[in-house]
Amino acid sequence: MKKTFKDKMNNHKMLILPGVYDALSALLAQQTGFEGVYLSGASISYTRLGRSDVGLVSVSEVANTLEMICDRVDIPVMVDADNGYGNALNVQRTVRQFERAGASAIQLEDQSYPKRCGHLNGKILIKTSEMVGKINAALDARKSEETLIVARTDAISVEGLSEAIERAQRYCDAGADIIFVEAPSSIDDMSLIVESLAPRVPLLANMVEGGQTPLLTADKLKKIGYKLVIFPGGLVRAQTYLTQRYLAQLLRDGSTINMLDKMVDFQKLNEIIGTEELLTLGARYDTLKGDE
Repeated sequence: MKKTFKDKMNNHKMLILPGVYDALSALLAQQTGFEGVYLSGASISYTRLGRSDVGLVSVSEVANTLEMICDRVDIPVMVDADNGYGNALNVQRTVRQFERAGASAIQLEDQSYPKRCGHLNGKILIKTSEMVGKINAALDARKSEETLIVARTDAISVEGLSEAIERAQRYCDAGADIIFVEAPSSIDDMSLIVESLAPRVPLLANMVEGGQTPLLTADKLKKIGYKLVIFPGGLVRAQTYLTQRYLAQLLRDGSTINMLDKMVDFQKLNEIIGTEELLTLGARYDTLKGDE
C-alpha cells in the first residue's frame, strides 16, 4: 500500500516536493529520493500547452496527467486543483476524480475567474464564505480521510497580509488539512503567518524562482515553522534552460556528438525507465498463453 502525505507528516520531517508534470519527471523524482511530488498546474500549462499559468488547463487534462503519474510511482502526489474548476459542486466532482486517479492531497485556491499564477498580479478572489463552502464540499466528497485537502489563499496581493491570515484561519476552521498562504513578500511576513496558524494546522510554503517570496532552503523554512515546501516550476525552468542550449548546439553542430557528456544515452534511459523489467514481465505472460 502506498504511503500518504498524512503518514509522512506524522514523522515531523520537512517534506520537500518538487513540481512535476508527467510520469517521467515524477519517476526521476522518486528515484532521486524525494518522498512525494507536487503536480503543478502551471507546469502542465508550460509543458503541454506551451502557455502561461492563466487557467487554461482543464480538469480532464490534469486528471489524465495525474492518473499516469500515480500509475508509475509509489510516492504520494499532491495535485494542484486550481479553484476546483467551478462552484462547490464542481469541487466535489474534481475531488472524486482526482482521488480516483490516485491523489494523496488536493489543493484548492480562493481565486475566481480568470485565475492566474499566484505570483502574477491581477488576481480576483471569491468571497471567504464561498471558499469555506468549497472546502466543506471537498471534505464531504473525499472517500478517505487519508486524502488531504490543501486550502490556498491568494489574498495577500489583493487584500493584504492580515486579511489573508484571517481567510486562512477561516479555512482552517472549515477543516482544511493543510493551509497555503500564497506569495508572502518577506521572511517577517512568513513568520507572522506561521505564528498565526502553525499551532493549528500544517503550513505549506511555495518557492518560485523569481517570484514574490524570498527563495529559502527547506531547513530555513522548517526553522520558521513550515511543514511542507513545494518547488512547483523549478524543474520546468531548469529543463527550459538546458533544452535551449541543447537545441542551439544541435542547430550549430548538426549533431549531438559534442553533447554526449550532457545527456543520458539510449541504454541509460532504458535503464532508468525499466525497459528490461518491462520486457521480462511481458515475456512471463507470454509463457502463460500455452500452445495455440
